[in-house]
Amino acid sequence: MRVLGVDPGLTRCGVGVVDGGPGGRCKLVHVEVVRTPPDADIGARLLALDLAFTAAIAQYRPDVVAVERVFSQHNVRTVMGTAQAGAVALTAAARAGVRVALHTPSEVKAAVTGNGRADKAQVTTMVTRLLKLTERPKPADAADALALAICHCWRTPMQTKMQEQIALAQRAQGVKR
Repeated sequence: MRVLGVDPGLTRCGVGVVDGGPGGRCKLVHVEVVRTPPDADIGARLLALDLAFTAAIAQYRPDVVAVERVFSQHNVRTVMGTAQAGAVALTAAARAGVRVALHTPSEVKAAVTGNGRADKAQVTTMVTRLLKLTERPKPADAADALALAICHCWRTPMQTKMQEQIALAQRAQGVKR
């Protein structure tokens, strides 16, 4: 499975592409940080992100785009920009007919480090090890995008199996009634 991970942000937006599967080794395909000037018009910044996401989707042809789910922050302005950047990534994926998935920061940290409260340095260290990179992805937005892609590779097949088992159990209970 090929996953394009997006760590959304208006000023710095991480984009990482990973090939991998459930429980298996993941392989780095591409990583970049898309930057927009903080003093630019919001429309121009969102358009620049859309163009970058559209180009990455066209070039790397992911099976799914995994985006960090926006969580509550103290700075409303920051959370709004993050939400807007994430929405643009979801829209670019939908336009290209690519499935989308959302993962919370704690899900990503738990999947990659084993600790849902890991800090950015721990995530970066584990991404470097898991992908067998010779250098740490910089800045942290790049590592976070790769962590999202790894998380999706590892968690989604398990979640799908669990949902299938729940559906089977519910059907079986419906038959017994």
